[in-house]
This record gives sequence, structure tokens and C-alpha cells, in this order.
Amino acid sequence: MSNIQKFQYDNRITRAFGTASFIWGVVGMLVGLIIALQLIFPVLNYGPWFTFGRLRPLHTNAVIFAFVGNGIFMGVYYSLQRLLKTRMWNDKLSWIHFWSWQVVILCAALTLPMGLTTSAEYAELIWPIDILITLVWVVFGINMFGTILTRRESHLYVAIWFYIATWVTVAVLHIVRSIELPVSLTQSYPLFSGVQDALVQWWYGHNAVAFFLTTPYLGMMYYFLPKAANRPVYSYKLSIVHFWALIFIYIWAGPHHLLYSSLPDWVQSLGTVFSIMLIAPSWGGMLNGLLTLRGAWDRVRQDPVLKFMVVAVTAYGMATFEGPMLSIKSFNAISHFTDWTIAHVHVGALGWNGFLTFGVLYWLWPRMYRTSLFSTKLANTHFWLGTLGIAIYAIPLYWAGWTQALMWKEFTPEGTLAWGNFLDTVKQILPMYAMRAVGGTLYFVGVILGVYNLFKTAGQGSFLANEDAEAPAREKRPATAAGDYWHRWIESRPMQMLLFSTILIAIGGIVQILPMVFIESQVPKISTVKPYTPLELAGRDIYISEGCVGCHSQQIRPFRSETERYGEYSKSGEFIYDRPFLWGSKRTGPDLMREGAKYPDSWHYNHMMDPTTMSPGSIMPAYPHLLEEPLDLSSLPGKITALRTLGTPYPRDFEKYAIANAQEQAQKVASNLATQGIKDQGIESKKIAAVIAYLQRLGTDIKVQPAAEK
Repeated sequence: MSNIQKFQYDNRITRAFGTASFIWGVVGMLVGLIIALQLIFPVLNYGPWFTFGRLRPLHTNAVIFAFVGNGIFMGVYYSLQRLLKTRMWNDKLSWIHFWSWQVVILCAALTLPMGLTTSAEYAELIWPIDILITLVWVVFGINMFGTILTRRESHLYVAIWFYIATWVTVAVLHIVRSIELPVSLTQSYPLFSGVQDALVQWWYGHNAVAFFLTTPYLGMMYYFLPKAANRPVYSYKLSIVHFWALIFIYIWAGPHHLLYSSLPDWVQSLGTVFSIMLIAPSWGGMLNGLLTLRGAWDRVRQDPVLKFMVVAVTAYGMATFEGPMLSIKSFNAISHFTDWTIAHVHVGALGWNGFLTFGVLYWLWPRMYRTSLFSTKLANTHFWLGTLGIAIYAIPLYWAGWTQALMWKEFTPEGTLAWGNFLDTVKQILPMYAMRAVGGTLYFVGVILGVYNLFKTAGQGSFLANEDAEAPAREKRPATAAGDYWHRWIESRPMQMLLFSTILIAIGGIVQILPMVFIESQVPKISTVKPYTPLELAGRDIYISEGCVGCHSQQIRPFRSETERYGEYSKSGEFIYDRPFLWGSKRTGPDLMREGAKYPDSWHYNHMMDPTTMSPGSIMPAYPHLLEEPLDLSSLPGKITALRTLGTPYPRDFEKYAIANAQEQAQKVASNLATQGIKDQGIESKKIAAVIAYLQRLGTDIKVQPAAEK
């Protein structure tokens, strides 16, 4: 018999990540509530730092990477030690991981309101922060795999499978998405452009949801739900099928975000097929979680921990049913660009991630502080406020989504658009936006009660920093023992688990991305499409920094309702010089793909100064600072050089003349404004001149006759 070894579990690192999780959760959800109110009361936009366009990515990053991210590390650091019967491999690495991750979050909180962004959803952070994230992830991986390799328990429980797959897939996704060429300390251009950039982005973006918001939380579900219920996992074999099928299928689903777009049809079809297949492993995991509660459902009525976990798993099931459904083209034609997508995302974020996080926190805190929960009544109140908040948040947005889609697509008997003014469709759904804010407020109040309950629980207890434990040393056992299930072989081999997981997730990425990169026919060239002028390039970068893509798409789908409203549908060849692509995911405002030459320069000037002067009732923020802030052209030579390096055909030595070229075009914008009645002294040296130049260029290239046809 093996000698019994004594050791201690480290609860301090678990407490640190848990505390950070609920603190950042309060911050992220408060910002979310603010931007929800900004859509109802545009006066709450305080430019330039606190406009909707700049706060929206701050909200998503705070919730995903600060609240959920810290929640992941809390669950992993607690469960990993106990499943492997050992302390984390290196305490110093644990704390380097913790503090470095908080630095990443603080950098995001500072840079995003400043307009320092890449605009790529869930990957908005600038390149120095991307490098820091990479280093933090490496530290986390070394510590996790060091712990696994020095374990006392030979068997790797299912939760650890999900942790391993999470680590390797997030690493691959982050590295590929972050391949970019720096221009300055705060700006870079991605390696890929246009259609290719869109594919890489949603291969990353969807799988950031899959492998950051889903797989680590499934690992936590497999550990904490059986612990809370005091029941074993329902089915070991189902967990095997769930894991391998999920990580293989999930990686293919990204293109369903780009249906009816300029992406090649074959890639769209791949995304649709695998998205529909995804419902099987997803629901397998949900059922495995819920059926674990067999014989314990009577406790759900009294135990707030189980209440949170049951609703969390149910929300996971609802979101993973809805996702494949929205990947069907007929549904996607209705849902895409509408608030239906926002509702779908928040059912997962608030229900699955939010409720499971708080369920785990309510289970952990009394144990680490060796006391009972301060108030079960408060926890139950938090639960019901949160549940009601999710319902009042999501249902009006589903309603809003259907309303938007039907109004956008409605024609009169004469064959004209029934709602030709896009703003009319916005005004119609403002009551739904108000209800969304009410639901968000209820959820937020519940979170505040939860945080208070946890602080009071800590105050009445005594924290157990180092928890005594004992276990026999790991015994060497044969590759397969008599009676072992075949999967036991890999469950005792973490490096093989890592290798097979990497191979599975790599297949989908390679099949989708490599043909798009290396086969030129995938993106047919259009001879009249030219690179942006230096001033247009500067305006595009300002457009990106203001977060305009959060409300305006630049992708007209081949529907009659869209071509009648916006103009000719988008072609893949129109985007070959777009770094990054700006197709957008939501139309709070109209599509801008064909905005060029639609209105005079003065219209854009007045619209930026006060949108309501040109569009009465508009909820768009005003941007008067663009009329006041100086236009800095000093970075243009570096931008031109970088873009030429990436393949944009700027003439040789063009960077030497870029500033002069931009100044000349800015003077033309100022002259146009003067002839249209706006004689603002020095307007050619303000940011508004560049923004107008960019907007007036949008979608005009295909209207130019090719030289051969003149």
C-alpha cells in the first residue's frame, strides 16, 4: 500500500479570482446598464470617452474577460487541486497569473474608452495588450500542466478534459486572430483583409464564445454541480461523447455569423451544417448536467446554489438550441442585424455564465470561510431578481428583433418600402429598449445583493488559506487494466489529451481558412476598387476608434428589401483593402455600405454635430469633438508603409507624399463645406474633414466605369 502523503490546497488564489470576478462583474454590468439607457436617452452619451460606441466594447470585454474570465480561473484553481489531489504546481506562477490578468483588464478599461481599439468583436484590444494576454495564458498553461504532471490522482476527470481543450484552443484562436503589423504603440493592421479577415474574425469570435464562455464552464459544471447536489455525474459515457463531439464540431460553426454575406457559399454552408450538428453534443452536456440531479430535485426548492445551477444549465440548453436554429438561413435572414441576436447572447451570458458563476461563489465562500452562508433569503432574492431580470431583458428584445426584421422587409402594394425611413423602425422599438433596461436593472440589483451576501459571509467566518489534505502517491498502472473502459487510456495521459484536442480543433480551422487565404479565385478582383486615399484612411481609423461599427453595418445582403433601401448588394472584391473589415453585427442605425455621395458634405458635418438636426428623433450620439479636435496626419507615412507591406498596392515612395495628399483632399472638403454654407475656419485641419472623406468614399468604387469601357 502506498504511503499517505500530506499536503495543502491553496485557497488564497481561489479567493482572489473569485473576489475579482464579482467586483469586475459589478463594473461590467453597470457599464452594460449605462449603454442600455443611452439607447433610450441619447443625452447620456458624454463624448468623447463615454459614448455608446466606446463603452459597448468596454462592456463586452469587462463581462467576458473580467467577470467570466476571473470566474473561470476561480473554478479551475479550486477544482484542479482537488481532482488531482495536489497543490498548484507553483504558487508564484498562480499569483503572477492573477495580477497580470488584472493588469490586462485595467489596460482594457483605460484604452477602450480612449478609442484605442481594433474593432474586431471580442478582440478589440490593441497589440501590446494582445502580447500581454499571450504571456499570461502561457503562465496559466505552465502552472496547469505542471500541476497535472505532478498529480497524485492518475485519472483525469472530465472537468480537466474541458480545461485542457480550453487552454489549447484559446491559445490557437488568440494567436491567429492577433497576427497584425504594428504601426505605432496603439495601432496595428491585421494580416488578413476583407472577406478573409471576416472569416478569421468569426472563426475566432464564435469560438471565443465556445472555448472561453462554454467549455471551461462545462468543466466547472461537471465538478461543482455534482458537489452541490451530492450526486455522481449521470453518465460517464455521455460525458465522453459530449466532450469529443463538442470540441470537434464547435470550431467549424463560425461562418454562420456571415450568412448571406460576401463570404463564399461553400464556407457559409460548412458553418450551417456544423452549427446544426452542434445541438447534439450541446444538449448531451445539458442533459448530463440536469440528470445528475436525479434524486435531488427536492433540494432545489430550498438550496439557492442548486437553483442557480439548474437555471444556468437550462439557459445553456436554450442558448445552444437557439444558436443552431439561427444558423439555418431562413431564420438567419430574419434574425441577423437585429436585437434578436442581442437577446440570444444575453440568455447565454446572464443565464449560463452569470448564474453558474454565482452558484459556484455561493457554494465556495462558506467552505473557504468555514461558516454558513450569511443569508439564504438574500441568495434566494438574488436568484429571483436575476431570473426575472433575464426574462424581462430577453423577451422584449426577441419582440424587437421580429419587429425590426418585419419592418425592414415590408413592401407596400405598389412595390415600395413601407418603412423607407430607417429611423421609423428604430422609434418603433424604443419601448422594448426601455424594458431591456428594466430587466438589466433587476439583474444588476440581484448582483449587488449577491456581492453583499458574500462579503457578509466572509466577515462572519474565518478564512482557511491553506487547507490540509492527504492522499496516497500516484501509482504506476498498466496502459489498460482489466475491466477498464477503452477511454481510460487517454484519461491518464494529459499530453496525449492535449495533442488529440489540438488535432481536432485544428482540422476545422485549416479546412475553412487555408483555401480562403491561398486560392485567389475565392475573392474575385474588381478593377475599379482602389486603396483608400491617405485622408480617407485617416477618417476610417477615426470611424473605428469611435466604435461606429457597433451600430452601423457595411454589408448589404442580396435581399430585395436591402437593395431597395441601400443600393447594390456587397461584393467580396470590394473589401480587399479593408483592414480591418467593418461588416458589423448589429443595425441600430442604417447600413453605410453605399453611403458615399448620397448626401452632401454639409449633411455629414451637421449630422455629426447634432444628429437630430438632420434626423429628428435620432438616438445616435453627437460627435461635436470631431469638429474641434485637430487632425493628426503624422502617422500616415507609417500607415502607408505598413499597408504596402501587407499587400495594398500603394505606389513606391507614396508615403513621402501622403501627408501633402491628405491636406490637399482636406482642403477640398473644406471648400465643399464653404460652398454649402458652412464656413468653419480651419475645418480642413479637424478630424471631421477625414471622417467626411471616408464616408463619401464608401461604396462608390463599383460605380466607376472600368478604363477599358470608357
